[in-house]
Amino acid sequence: MFPHGRQCKEASLEEKEKIAWLRLIRTENVGPITFYQLIDNFGTAQKAIEALPTLSRNGGRLKNLTLYSETAAIAEMEALHALGGKMVFAADALYPLSLAATEDAPPVLSVLGNAKLLNLPTIGVVGARNASLNGRKFAEKLSRDLGAAGQMVSSGLARGIDAAAHAGALHTGTIAAVAGGVDVIYPPENTALYHQIKSEGCIVAESPLGVEPLARHFPKRNRIISGLSSGVVVIEATLKSGSLITARMAAEQGRDVYAIPGHPFDPRAAGPNKLIQDGAILVQEANDILENINAFTGAKPALHETHQTRWEPEDLSEADAETIRDLILQNISMMPVTVDELVRNCHLTIPAVQMALLELELAGRIQRLPANRIVLIN
Repeated sequence: MFPHGRQCKEASLEEKEKIAWLRLIRTENVGPITFYQLIDNFGTAQKAIEALPTLSRNGGRLKNLTLYSETAAIAEMEALHALGGKMVFAADALYPLSLAATEDAPPVLSVLGNAKLLNLPTIGVVGARNASLNGRKFAEKLSRDLGAAGQMVSSGLARGIDAAAHAGALHTGTIAAVAGGVDVIYPPENTALYHQIKSEGCIVAESPLGVEPLARHFPKRNRIISGLSSGVVVIEATLKSGSLITARMAAEQGRDVYAIPGHPFDPRAAGPNKLIQDGAILVQEANDILENINAFTGAKPALHETHQTRWEPEDLSEADAETIRDLILQNISMMPVTVDELVRNCHLTIPAVQMALLELELAGRIQRLPANRIVLIN
């Protein structure tokens, strides 16, 4: 099961291909969208890995691309297993269907705890780290009531609202998406809560084991929280809060956005109040959410056929391919542009643009953003 209906030739991955998947997604300059395009084009992760050096050189990379070794991949899988965890791949039946519907779903998730919770109805609850006492109490009660009504609660295991949400839903089911490795406890003050969730709930991470959470990791973590959920509730957040980023990602993913209103004099109310002005659903209790849930439904795609929209690279000479890459570079900048706009304005075919973008990303010259957008790096 691949995001957006992408399909795998096998119902499940062989162990050798799982190792190749992990190697591919851990390789330098390979993000989730590029990962799926490589699989779509080359059929297997192993064949994609073999093609990476040539693709990156075509994109203008001068030094060799750093490949994640087979030894490192096996060691990471064994280390996670030793912790009592498992890796869930996007071709696995255990992979959360709701998250798989997003365009940049992580190809591999490291999971500690009960992975079956990942496919149950879920609501995300996020908010300020420096939350008020009333905000924390509300988050805990809301999550407890949602849990009693059969909803899992997903959050980010941060201090404040996140911790209160997890605590409220602990005995009915909660999922913690963390920014670093699944084995890294952050912040340290949530150590006891971390172990409770590991025992009674589920902890998921996209980053490798041992990775300390950095600022750039949190937006990626946030899109997992929203991707797992049918809707996201924001409780106390400033206008520049990461919680508003999560709400924006939820809206882009087609999820419902809920917000708890607050007093205009409290900076922590500015975020939720603005979301309500922009169309978020005002929430005063769990029933307000339960009445508005638009649960993600749909049949799982068959896993035995190749996705029908798989693109084939055009048979271009190297000179033509270089001309196309140069034309694309002339039409992009530090401001995002969509792939559709590139196709239209450059008067190129989709396969030609997709292959050129693939090579440029592997060379480290462009970055892919949500909503099928591209931005120039250098």
